[in-house]
Amino acid sequence: MKITSKKDKLIEKGILWELSKLFLKLGTIAFGGPAAHIAMMEDEVVKKREWMSREHFLDLVGVTNLIPGPNSSEMAMHCGHEKAGWKGLVVAGVSFIIPAVIITAIFAWLYQKYGELPNVAPFIYGIKPAVIAIIASAIITLGKKALKNYQLGIIGAITVIASLSGLNEIIALFGCGALGVIIYLIKNSSLKKPKDPFNNSSSPSNSSQSKLKSIAPIIFSPLLSANIAIIGNTQIFLTFLKIGALLYGSGYVLFAFLDAELVTKGLLTRQILIDSVAVGQFTPGPVLSTATFIGWQLNGFWGSIVATLGIFTPSFLLVLLVNPIIPKLRKSKIMAAFLDAVNIASVAVILVVCIHMFSEAVTDWRSLIIGIVSMGVILIFKKINSAFIVIGGSILGAALLLL
Repeated sequence: MKITSKKDKLIEKGILWELSKLFLKLGTIAFGGPAAHIAMMEDEVVKKREWMSREHFLDLVGVTNLIPGPNSSEMAMHCGHEKAGWKGLVVAGVSFIIPAVIITAIFAWLYQKYGELPNVAPFIYGIKPAVIAIIASAIITLGKKALKNYQLGIIGAITVIASLSGLNEIIALFGCGALGVIIYLIKNSSLKKPKDPFNNSSSPSNSSQSKLKSIAPIIFSPLLSANIAIIGNTQIFLTFLKIGALLYGSGYVLFAFLDAELVTKGLLTRQILIDSVAVGQFTPGPVLSTATFIGWQLNGFWGSIVATLGIFTPSFLLVLLVNPIIPKLRKSKIMAAFLDAVNIASVAVILVVCIHMFSEAVTDWRSLIIGIVSMGVILIFKKINSAFIVIGGSILGAALLLL
């Protein structure tokens, strides 16, 4: 038994070390926002390592879009949990976040010392078109799996149109999920007394539903009523804890939260807020590393630490609670219809993000060439590591700017 136990511990350490290496790498090269990060994870976790099926990966993406917090960081946590339980969740999540935190902390220190940000535009010029190619590749592979029937195709098309028209992505995702359930009920309306899995109190789906309903009040109620009128690091921690627990959407939504919680209360100037969001955008990894930058401006090194802990803690707790429920939800026909609709909608939202990124990043012949070359390399060398695409795009961009 002792030998087996030692073997098990060695195997677990090996898995955790592999998770750490993978997500440290992804956290270091993950430019381009959540859509790009998720595309890189799909390439590494589904295609190359086959740790889970593409369908389950899509389920994780769909559910991640429905809960607050940074999508890509939560997907890293989901992947870690799938591979090594709660320890894997922590290792993968921390490993993905820590490179961005370290890089952002360095910028925060330089900013506090010199009062301005360095010009990094030339260094990331070629990265953006390369990242778009990575996202496009993921859309193709995930879209093929998500598109199970023509009804889902219609839902996906509706999501693209709605998102391009400016509809909030959370509303679009929940709306598509509800539409998927309606279509399922209509298709099965000819059956006599269709069995609703939620009517059986002992069924796994019923307990799953009740768990989902219980998550929000357990996690968020204390935060909503928390009095953050405290001084120093405690105030910083509670402020960012509340933001992390309630944040949906893009970096623009984060900007609004930070403005309301810090600028309007006189804790931060709007210029520092603008510069902090800029740092979060051009550094790799989750944009929520902005918290590290702001925390440093508020109270130095320890302010950056508590701000970072505050904004990411809710995500670790949410993923820990939600991840075990997802397979049970898939067993329910009604919830499976909901997940299928949310999954195709999630792919549609990623497509819209890709379209917006293309219009912003591909602005001249140089960026167009980088995008085309990157896409060609991905299609020809299907198993190429996404890190080489990012690095190659950066080098090619720097070379073309010299012409």
